[in-house]
Amino acid sequence: MSLNTIHKKRRAITALICSGLVALTVLANPNNYQNKAQTKSVTAETKEIATDTSPSENAADGGKTNGGNSQKNNLQENITSSGGTPNNNTHKTNPLASEILAKLEVKGRAPKTGYKRTEFYNGWPDIDGCNLRQRILKRDFGETAVTDKKCNVVAGKFYEPYTGEVMEFHTRKEISKGVQIDHVVALSDAWQKGAQYKTSEVRYQIATDPLNLIAVQAAANQQKSDGDAATWLPHNKSFRCQYVARQISVKFKYELWVTEAEKNVMSQILAGCPEQRTY
Repeated sequence: MSLNTIHKKRRAITALICSGLVALTVLANPNNYQNKAQTKSVTAETKEIATDTSPSENAADGGKTNGGNSQKNNLQENITSSGGTPNNNTHKTNPLASEILAKLEVKGRAPKTGYKRTEFYNGWPDIDGCNLRQRILKRDFGETAVTDKKCNVVAGKFYEPYTGEVMEFHTRKEISKGVQIDHVVALSDAWQKGAQYKTSEVRYQIATDPLNLIAVQAAANQQKSDGDAATWLPHNKSFRCQYVARQISVKFKYELWVTEAEKNVMSQILAGCPEQRTY
């Protein structure tokens, strides 16, 4: 496959991501969109530190991407359709999380050998001059987000899903230190459960899909590391149903598998919220 063909595919992928962000923002902040045009529902969250001071993210802040400008429109829509902390009432036409969990393949982890973050992506893709990390922050901070001319969120507050706390920030430095963008399904976990056998384009989608991205407390993200549901769950018990449903949604979308222990924990969580649907 030529390099030109690969770039074209990645531009198309970024466009799809953009379209999803629109719908998830509506799910996360439904009251803010009551009088706005309806958005199509999306049926389709590692120690992946995503601050704007880490080496890979510095490259992203400079506007470097794995794709190109032709990906922008669909990427923007994906951002808004993949809200960071949607409530339990996901779209009623979406399948039940327990039903989709039953369809996931169950088997042991593949070797971690060969895993590198760059096997998935080389920084946040650019969307109309704002990179994906900046847009996820803005999505999850909602109406409280204060941004500068360079798209950086410099102040605001948001409901932190992993701890259940409301976090408030007054400077960009505070946000950079206290908030990270987590991959709901950790990239290392995805690698060991099927992603290493996928194409580079599919791995890029896994890493940049807003469905798999959420702003969280930095300490909670580091505690999670690359754990799956069998080894780590949010301290905030009221978010666990949504958390495992989000993981199930991502794994089903990208045909990743779960371990037996992982599936057992997910089943136990969903038993307490049988009406929880996928995203």
